[in-house]
Order: sequence, then structure tokens, then C-alpha cells
Amino acid sequence: MLHMLRPHSAIQIEEVVDPTEVREAQARRAQFDLNSDWLQANIAEVYRKHRGKHICIAGQAVFAADNVQDAVALATAAHPEDLGWFTRYVPLEKVLRVYAF
Repeated sequence: MLHMLRPHSAIQIEEVVDPTEVREAQARRAQFDLNSDWLQANIAEVYRKHRGKHICIAGQAVFAADNVQDAVALATAAHPEDLGWFTRYVPLEKVLRVYAF
């Protein structure tokens, strides 16, 4: 018997055509791409320095804290204009991880 842990939720897809919303989304994506590229260029050092921490990348810089909320707060205080920030947890130990579907 299959038990559901939580009810299914419907997925809704909408096409956004408002030029202002499209420009804002494109700007956020451009900021995200800059932050992502920065992390990839600096990932070895970032991970070495911040093991066991939550990080938020904003303004092409790293902000680390013990929890994700504090990392985001540090990043958004330093770079309130950057809406392309993202978070990640840096595992405490360096181990091989295999991701598969």
C-alpha cells in the first residue's frame, strides 16, 4: 500500500509577456550568472575556508554563516541591489559525491 507523505500539488505554468517583468527576470538571471561564474572560479578556496557553513554568493563575493538565513542576511545587507544571489551548504568533510537520477 502506497502512503502519501504529503498531498500532491498542482504545477502551474504561466507565460510572462510583460516587458518590465521580462527585463527584471533577465537582470536577475544576469546577476545570478555572474555570481555562479565567480563561485566556479573560486570554488576550491571557498569550500576550503567555509566547510560546515552555509554560504550565500552575492556581488561576486561569499558570505558564510552557521545557518542559511544569516548567510542571506549578510549578503543582502552588503549587496541589496543583487537579486541574483544563491545559497549552498558546504559539507563539513570533502568526500566524493555521485549524483544520479
